Amino acid sequence: MDDRDRLRFIHDLYEFNDVLPADSNTGYRFKSMDIVSPYIEKRKRERLVEIHGWCLMKNHYHLLLSELIEGGLSLFLRKLNVGYAKSFNEKYGRAGTLFQSRTKKILIENEAHFNHILHYIHLNPLDYLAGAEEWRERSHSGITSAKEALDYLEGYRWSSYPDYVGKKNLPSILTTSFFKDALGDYFRSLKEYLSDVETDLEPLRLER
Repeated sequence: MDDRDRLRFIHDLYEFNDVLPADSNTGYRFKSMDIVSPYIEKRKRERLVEIHGWCLMKNHYHLLLSELIEGGLSLFLRKLNVGYAKSFNEKYGRAGTLFQSRTKKILIENEAHFNHILHYIHLNPLDYLAGAEEWRERSHSGITSAKEALDYLEGYRWSSYPDYVGKKNLPSILTTSFFKDALGDYFRSLKEYLSDVETDLEPLRLER
């Protein structure tokens, strides 16, 4: 509903990524729209998953995860969904489930999918950029300017993209090293991907 709800979700990504149950007395507070909690910074934690990428949209989220312990992914998602729904319901005086359907999990099984998935997650906010809503359809994409798209993504706070391109955002929940090692210069990698889309559009421009 607002940025405080979104920041609560980010807090939960951190807090529930632990083999131990969340302490009901942990609490959290906001300072300069970032997560500050001396308790969760000092206590020893054993993470369930690595979070390689994330994007929070208006009514759903995307996570790119790998397990650190057997069953860690399912446990983490269960804690996250139930814990966030509980806090949301308490805040807004509602009851029942919050998310419409079960979490959809997709296994990355080949190199092409691996090379594309982080870009896909980070490009989702283009749904909110006027004229770029059709970015998923490369053959007739709405992305007419790679620079405009990249500037928009860098300014979209609720994604791991800023942290991947050197703009410190919410790094405490994120592991960037794996995909940075695999893809190299991430900004250049995504820029080249979007530039290819611009090239695809050239014939369409000439026909107008």
